[in-house]
Amino acid sequence: MVQEHSKLRRATGSDLRAIVALTEQAYAPYTQMLDAPPVPVTEDYAPRIEAGEVWLLELSGTLAGLIVLERHSDHIWIFSVAVAPEFQGKKLGIRLLDWAEEKAGEAGVDLVKLYTNARMERNIALYSAYGYRETGRRANPKRPGWTVVDMEKQLAG
Repeated sequence: MVQEHSKLRRATGSDLRAIVALTEQAYAPYTQMLDAPPVPVTEDYAPRIEAGEVWLLELSGTLAGLIVLERHSDHIWIFSVAVAPEFQGKKLGIRLLDWAEEKAGEAGVDLVKLYTNARMERNIALYSAYGYRETGRRANPKRPGWTVVDMEKQLAG
C-alpha cells in the first residue's frame, strides 16, 4: 500500500527548506546523543540540489524521506539517508537504499559506499543486515573527536 502512493523525484531549489527541516528532524536523536549535529544536519544542500544529488521520497504528496547520492567513477556514495520521524519504521530507509542500488546500476557501477558515525550503532547494524560491510574506521575530518565507519556494498554483476 505504501508504494502505491509513493514517488521518488529529484529535488529542486524550491525543496531546500523542506530538505533542511526533514534532515534536522530525522537526525534529532543523534544530535542529542552526540551533543552536536551530525554532518548531514549542517550540510549546505543548495549545491547538492543544483548538482542533482538529492532525491525525495513522497508518500501521497508528503515528503517522507530523502537520499543524497554522489556519483563517482567506480561507485555511488550515499551522503545521507533521512526518513521523517512520522514515517520511520515503514521500511522507507530500505526503499531509499534500494534506490541507491538502482542508480548505481544505471550509472554502470557495482559498488555503493557510505559512512556513518561509530556511535550510530543502530545504523551500522541496519547497513550490515542489508549487505554492507565495514571497510575501516577513521577520524571524522569535519568533527574532531568523532569516528567514521566506512561501509560498502558490492552489487551483483
